[in-house]
Amino acid sequence: MTDAEPVDDRPERDSRAVDDEPPTDADRDAAARGGLYALAARALTEPDEQLHAALASGALDRECRRLLDRTTLDVHPPDLTTDDDRETVCARFNDIFVLGHTTVEDRTDGTIDAEGPSVSLYESGYRPEASWNDVNLDLARAYDYFGVEVDEERRENHDHYRLELEFAGYLCRREAAVDPDAARARLDFLDRHLAVLSEGVADALDGEPGTGYYGELAAFCRDLVAADTEDLADRLEGEGDP
Repeated sequence: MTDAEPVDDRPERDSRAVDDEPPTDADRDAAARGGLYALAARALTEPDEQLHAALASGALDRECRRLLDRTTLDVHPPDLTTDDDRETVCARFNDIFVLGHTTVEDRTDGTIDAEGPSVSLYESGYRPEASWNDVNLDLARAYDYFGVEVDEERRENHDHYRLELEFAGYLCRREAAVDPDAARARLDFLDRHLAVLSEGVADALDGEPGTGYYGELAAFCRDLVAADTEDLADRLEGEGDP
């Protein structure tokens, strides 16, 4: 994971699985979903040279479609490409998610009106019914339960979008490694946290002009989370039937 590093990034199969047992279709599906969440988390950053090259060449877009084809999810793939240079994409990212807008109200004394980012990347920004502390404490407990910790050098709260996407991907990988608790944990996490955040960001970006590929990415993440949630609920509810 990028910002939340698991204690063991390669969880071992439990006693029901052996090393020479080929992965099932369900394993491959869960692993591909994990790849999609990780890809989305990587794409939702201020692009470095490597990320920009993947966007400009279409490599990121092709990888997203390849992973999506390996799942049973009915989700429309996003257009994860750009014709803009890296400086333009970086400026767009910062305008939307980091810096916000500053306008001069009075040129005689230099009074300015500074607004925060147009779109928040933090779940607590979309949870008026819950306190910042409650949201982040609940997430911290979930991360800790699965042996995941936030990289403090990144200075990001537990409810940051990329961290939540990374955690969803990590739970997918644990499911693919035959962790019996991972699927139900992911359903709970998606329902109580990532669904709220993905819907909030997608709705906020929908009203912003000139979002570039970030608008496509946000809509895709919202649809991915919704489809994954619905599929998990149907599957796990079926497993509970007598």
